[in-house]
Amino acid sequence: MKGLIKMKKSNLMIGFAYFTAGIIGLTAALTDSKLSSLLFGFAAAFICSGSVIICRYFYWNKPKNKDRYLERLENEKIEMRDELKTKLRDRSGRFAYISGIVIISISIVIFSILGSLDIIDNSRIIVLYLGGYLVFQILAGIAIFNHLLKKY
Repeated sequence: MKGLIKMKKSNLMIGFAYFTAGIIGLTAALTDSKLSSLLFGFAAAFICSGSVIICRYFYWNKPKNKDRYLERLENEKIEMRDELKTKLRDRSGRFAYISGIVIISISIVIFSILGSLDIIDNSRIIVLYLGGYLVFQILAGIAIFNHLLKKY
């Protein structure tokens, strides 16, 4: 087993951490509070995610799955270094970023109109939140671009 390539133990630890967080969330959700339904949702998400990570760890560490796991690692390495796919990921990220900014801008206008027509109460809070998020997105985009420009 010495030459056998295995998944990292950190994957198993992350799985147990998720599972434990889910159990803690489930315990907290069993108390009678206004957040119980939300806590049940988070608990289910963490328990399921943790269980999947743990099962994957044990599945891929079986000796009979060694060849398939090595092939999978090699394919992942190729996918991550493929220049065309890297360029496409970058472009799709840019389109998602721009689409998000456009949607936020349109939402600000829509919530302003709905607030002016008294269809929605407290629309000002929503508009201010979306405006702050829009500014954050733009500044984060500029900061990340400048950081990457200096890096390369």
